[in-house]
This record gives sequence, C-alpha cells and structure tokens, in this order.
Amino acid sequence: MEAETGIDESIRYDFQNHIDSLNTAPEWWIQYKQDAFDSYMDLPLPRRSDENWRFANRSDLDVERSYAFDGESSLADRSKLEQASQFTETQSGSYVFADNQLVSANHAPQELQDKGVIWCSISEAIERHGDLLKDYFMKQDVDLGSEKFAQLHSAFVTNGILLYIPKGVEIDAPFCAYNWASTPNGAIFPHTLVIAEEFSSVRLVEAHLSDGEDAALSCGVTHLFAGIGAKINYTHVQNFNEQTLGFQINSNIAGKDSQVEMNSVILGCRHYRSETHGQVKGSGAHVDMRSMALTDAGQEIDQRTLQTHSAPNTTSNLLFKNALKEQSKTIFSGLIKVDEGAQQTDAYQTNRNLLLSSNAEANSLPGLEIEANDVKCSHGATTSEIEDEEIFYMLARGIPREAAQELIVYGFFEEVLSQIADETLAERTRELIRAKFRG
Repeated sequence: MEAETGIDESIRYDFQNHIDSLNTAPEWWIQYKQDAFDSYMDLPLPRRSDENWRFANRSDLDVERSYAFDGESSLADRSKLEQASQFTETQSGSYVFADNQLVSANHAPQELQDKGVIWCSISEAIERHGDLLKDYFMKQDVDLGSEKFAQLHSAFVTNGILLYIPKGVEIDAPFCAYNWASTPNGAIFPHTLVIAEEFSSVRLVEAHLSDGEDAALSCGVTHLFAGIGAKINYTHVQNFNEQTLGFQINSNIAGKDSQVEMNSVILGCRHYRSETHGQVKGSGAHVDMRSMALTDAGQEIDQRTLQTHSAPNTTSNLLFKNALKEQSKTIFSGLIKVDEGAQQTDAYQTNRNLLLSSNAEANSLPGLEIEANDVKCSHGATTSEIEDEEIFYMLARGIPREAAQELIVYGFFEEVLSQIADETLAERTRELIRAKFRG
C-alpha cells in the first residue's frame, strides 16, 4: 500500500510541476488539464475482460511506475536532430520537437499566411488561436480502449502542431512534424491537429523517432477534420527504438464529398498500441486507412480500428499489412460499422500477415456491424508464411536465402508504400525498412 501511495504522490508532484510551468497560460487551458488529470487518476487500467484489449499484453501499462512525466530533458545536440528530420524533398513548413521542447520551426511561406493558413505549435496556438482549439482540441471520442491514456495525454501535452487550411486553399508541398524522444525514462506527448475547411487540400508528414537507445514513453494523438470537398493526405512514420512504449490515438472526420488518406509505417517500440477511428460523416466522402508494420525480436504491435459510416453513398477502404520476424507479435482488431441511414455504403477491410519465423504470432479480429440494408461491405484476414517455391526460385538464381526473404518482404509492403504521395518520403521509408531488416 505504501508503494502505491508513493507512485500516486509522484505523478501528482509531476503534474503540479507541469501546471506551475504554465503560469502564462489562459485559465481555460489550466482547467482543461486539471480535469483531464482527475479523469486519468479515476479511470482504471485495462482489465483482462476488456474486449478492446483482447490478446494484448497489459503487463507494462502501469506507466507511472517507470516514466517521469515532467523531468529534465537530456537533449544535447539540437542541430543533429534538425538535420536528421529531413524526410521530404520539399515542404511548406516544418516543426522539430524533442522531449516536448521546440528544436526548430520553419513557418509557412508568407503567401500562405496571407491566405489564412495557420501552421504553428500547440503552445503558440493556446495563446493566439484559443477559440479554434476550444472547438476542435480532443473533441473526438476515444472509444477503442485507450481512454485512460488519452486523458494522460491531455493532462501533460505541451506541444505539437496545429494546421488550419481555410476554404478553397490548395497546397502541394507537405507540412512536416518531427517528434524525438531522447531522455532516459522520459515521456513525450505529440499532438497533431489538422483542420481543412471546404474544398481545401493539404498533405502532412509526421515522424516519431528516438535519439539513442534508452527506454521512453510516447503518448500521442492525431485528429484530422476534413470539411466539405476537402482533401487530407497524412503519413505517419513511427521509428522509435525497441525499448520505447508507445500509444497513438488517431481519428478523422470526413465531411460531404471529402477525401482522407491515412498512411502508417510502424517499425519501432517494444510495445506499441495504435487506435484509429475513421468517421465517414458526409455523403460522397471517402476514407483510406493503410498501415504496414515490420516487427522483430519480442516486439508487440497492437492495432485497433473502427470505420464508422453515418451518411449514405460513402466509401472506405482499410489495408493493414504486417511482416513478423523472430518472436514478435501483432494484433489487428477492426470493425466496420454502418448506421441505419447510411445506405449504399461501400466499405472494405483487409488485414494480411506474413510470418517470417515459426515463433511469430499474428492475431486478427475483423468484424462487421451493419444496420443498413443496401450496402457493400466485406472484411478479411490472412496469415501465411513465405512459400518454399518463392525461396527456391531465388536460390536457383544465386540469391542468398536471407536476401530472398528480404526481397519478398519489400514486395509485400509495396502495396502500401506505393500509395505514399511524396517520392522522397517513400524512398526514405524503404531505407528504414532495409536498415531494420538487416539489423
């Protein structure tokens, strides 16, 4: 009992230090954080009986025991991180954060600012765009199991980015946000909020990375809002070291005739929990959700998704692909939900797993919940090993077994990588895959 009380007092101490550091923040933000912290403390950790945590390892979820939520950053070389944060050839603006602190900021060109584009840090947005944050910040429900960790994020978040695109503004070059973890047993809370008004178009690249091999906690949130006829293309690259514990809560709202694309590349973390809710709310809207994960050693990648169609004549497509080496484990649990009035919905969900080891474990739980009677919906999951014939074909042409396996994995992932709009980013991602595959 004393140990539990000590843990409780420790996080309360960290939170009070965090609040004290926000002495210039508006009162509404302070109160918002206080309410979030109280909710975090009240909510229980996931239980064995929770369906949203089926098959998941829950042994390391008591994060208060292992991580400092308001500690000192050990960041030494900011210029090194800035140079390493170059995933695209061109950009409309970029932010680099490390241990929740701003490392560098490249603001949007004046031409875009004159059109009303907002590209700023969350800390700046709190002071200059408070009304916008009040309307959109953490306004989407968290309903896939990580409610407690969403409250932890809200309580301690200090930075991240706000991207606002006004009506009719179309931007070709992507915006980029990089979040680094570098402090041993430290915690980072990346936040990304994208608001695309009517008939606007924008691309965003986000990367979560480690500087060093020390254990850390990442608890991130990404929310995308697409207005009528808007287009959002979002790509997330997660390449933390394999000592990191990661939570990532994603959601998108697609308005009438809008298009939202979400691409995820997952390579790092000891244990990574990703939740994605695609809400297709306007007729004529389309949502694509794609992901690829390469796992090795004892990694566990846990992905939960929900595709909710609440308007007629909408479409969505989900494709999640995992390649598993050694004793790694993946979990995919996805549900397509079609509301009663969402007639002529066309929705698909596919999970494909490629086992590269007899010790790897892939779990798939796809599902449908259909309340309309005029829809086309399907789901499927496959788990397979590399065929002997494929390996034999390459061995017969002088390609070593390990190289042959690597080539097959590249081909397996190409269906996802080919959909990444930025060629430089796609090639950079391929390099990360090659580096991980070769150890």
